[in-house]
Amino acid sequence: MKLFKLMAMSLIMSLVLVGCSSNAKKKDGSASDSVVDDSAMSNPLELNGSSDQSTAGGLQTIYFDFDSSNLSSAGRMTLESNAQFLKDNSNIDIQVEGHCDERGGEQYNLALGERRARAIKDYLVALGVEAGRVSIISFGKTTPLEFGHDESAWSKNRRGNFVVTAK
Repeated sequence: MKLFKLMAMSLIMSLVLVGCSSNAKKKDGSASDSVVDDSAMSNPLELNGSSDQSTAGGLQTIYFDFDSSNLSSAGRMTLESNAQFLKDNSNIDIQVEGHCDERGGEQYNLALGERRARAIKDYLVALGVEAGRVSIISFGKTTPLEFGHDESAWSKNRRGNFVVTAK
């Protein structure tokens, strides 16, 4: 009986080791003993994917200061990366969604969200992205990413996110 248990345990361990082995390939197509960097897979590119949910490939959400549609230096750097991603993937069309925090009136925040989305689009176009590939919409304060009544929540809601509309 002990021999049977030992053999069964050996078989299970062998299956576990075989199941954990890698068939990874290097970028040149040859076999590799190391793990492949799948960072591109960590942000999938889905139709209707959103930068807020990390399903829009390499596109990242842009954040704004209170009551502002001006791009910060960090926002411009992120947009430079986003523009390069869009130029490298010319088959992708996007919609930029402008959002605001809960403060302010409905109409005011719709206008502010539109100014934010337009600022993002204008910067992408200035960086060489075709204008026809980028549409904009404002949701004002109607679709918060974070619920709460403090600066921590508000700062996450003052944003421009990207949605993949064609790929």
